[in-house]
Amino acid sequence: MNFSREQIETWMRQAMDLAEKGRGHVEPNPLVGCLILEKDQVIGAGWHEKFGDAHAEVNAIRNCKRSPIGGTAVVTLEPCCHHGKTPPCVQALMEAGISRVFVGRADPNPRVSGGGIQQLKNAGIQVDCGFLEAEISLQIAGFLKSIQQKKPWVIAKYAMTMDGRIATRSGDSQWISNESSRRRVHQLRGQVDGILVGSRTVIRDNPTLTARPTGPRQPTRMVMDSQALLPLDSHLLETAREIPVQVFSHQDADSQKIKAIRDAGAEVLQTELGPGERIDWILREMGQRQMSYLLVEGGGGLLGEFFQAGEIDEVQCYVAPRIVGNGISPANFAGPDNMSDSLDFQLHEVEQLDDNLLMRCVSPSSLRFGEKPGP
Repeated sequence: MNFSREQIETWMRQAMDLAEKGRGHVEPNPLVGCLILEKDQVIGAGWHEKFGDAHAEVNAIRNCKRSPIGGTAVVTLEPCCHHGKTPPCVQALMEAGISRVFVGRADPNPRVSGGGIQQLKNAGIQVDCGFLEAEISLQIAGFLKSIQQKKPWVIAKYAMTMDGRIATRSGDSQWISNESSRRRVHQLRGQVDGILVGSRTVIRDNPTLTARPTGPRQPTRMVMDSQALLPLDSHLLETAREIPVQVFSHQDADSQKIKAIRDAGAEVLQTELGPGERIDWILREMGQRQMSYLLVEGGGGLLGEFFQAGEIDEVQCYVAPRIVGNGISPANFAGPDNMSDSLDFQLHEVEQLDDNLLMRCVSPSSLRFGEKPGP
């Protein structure tokens, strides 16, 4: 049976919607959704629900209300062809009698990387690949970046006034955004691996940096604290034995302060690297720990350091209808003289949250997946 590209993309979007249900549950694995069709009717659907559990293809086959023999599979990512925590998905598709597979995009994982598609073809299954690739790539951005660069996808999150301030000149920032925006931020926190702030933010605001209510994940709280100034009575250290805290300090920081922070239950990682270089060091450390998503919440100095280092992949900016005049910028770094040299981001979506706007923007360079894997 012949299908139009429009039909295939409609089904692929349905599979993407299913895949999204796994966010926060499946990482460091990718989000994947799958439909099983009998002619042009969906008879089975599934998604990768939890790390270590069955993949999307297996769940879709299990959920079929009729026999899938001779059916068509629509899957967002190339089926795996290797044994991991679960058997290969290509094997499940072949054993189910699937005759055709539409694949959203290829899997850059060296253990797959076209091998899944080739095995299906070798079994006599018709395979077509390349549907909604850009959208699927953004959906699994953390997985792709970790495979290609051994780093997490970095999201800069901040709330600002209409005149571009994240705090007044005195440093007061509670609250710029409204309750709907803050609920959305907590939802995001519950889906990422780590949240990073600067020590001045901790000293000024004394945040807990938890997801409330708890989401699929409770992220590691991280602090850029070169001189080990983190107060021992801060909410972070008071809860460090319950929810992990990592502190990044300079090698020359006071050894007694470092010891006190460690004794409070936090992990302290020290480096001799300065600004810029230490950003790469932190991200590679996260990559080694299989962390897929990092949320950088500020303040302006830390965000500026990440922007200047070119390490922000995505910006989630909440804009409130307020004006404060002189205040703190969300990106405090020495920028270019000419507007043509400014950092360029592409607007991905805009959402109204009561009287706030959420703008989600992505770096064009971060979307060039697959051009050249990192070292």
